[in-house]
Amino acid sequence: MTILPVRRPRSLFPEFSDLFAGFPALTGLRPVFDTRMMRLEDEMKEGRYVVRAEIPGVDPAKNLDVTVRDGQLTIKAERSEKKDFDGRSEFSYGSFIRTVALPAGADEENIEANYDKGILTVSVAVSEAKPAERHVQVQSNGK
Repeated sequence: MTILPVRRPRSLFPEFSDLFAGFPALTGLRPVFDTRMMRLEDEMKEGRYVVRAEIPGVDPAKNLDVTVRDGQLTIKAERSEKKDFDGRSEFSYGSFIRTVALPAGADEENIEANYDKGILTVSVAVSEAKPAERHVQVQSNGK
């Protein structure tokens, strides 16, 4: 009996910080790239493309902006540092931005966003994808 390796489904976008996961922390490279990365999950679910972003500690009414343009979904967030804190902090503060390409057939007019317990969920309706390739009849002038 042959056992086949289990394959995880590939994400529709690359995890930039995962590229540096193999570097030892003391090289100094990993923290530079990992400290302000917005972590995402994506999946196709019931005819919708769903993106979840881990963004704890932001006020969604003031510090969260979700836009879509030309097939690109962009999430921007900002978390301000509290000045009344006098200890050591490993929290990331400042601006965070992440852009992902929407799948073929995404309906940019049918998007919903919800923020709950530090997780932003953006859902985009996806219709039947149109073929990416079309054959064109070539006319000849008879020569």
